[in-house]
Amino acid sequence: MFWERLRKRAEGLRIEYDPGKQEPVMRKSICTGETTAGLKDRENGHYTDLMLIRSEEDVRIFMKRCGITERPRTEY
Repeated sequence: MFWERLRKRAEGLRIEYDPGKQEPVMRKSICTGETTAGLKDRENGHYTDLMLIRSEEDVRIFMKRCGITERPRTEY
């Protein structure tokens, strides 16, 4: 119940970023399979984690928060 309320609240929060300088990406660990979503700097490649991805619903929430319609690419 708590996690569902937290997820609903997070869904409404917008992620502000400069699309010219950063891009939304998902990172997946080749060791553990853990997936995170975040922003990657286009100039120097610095990655900032924003949320843990546990399901397709989490991917949808991340896309909505970033204001994108296409699924972000996955890096390994």
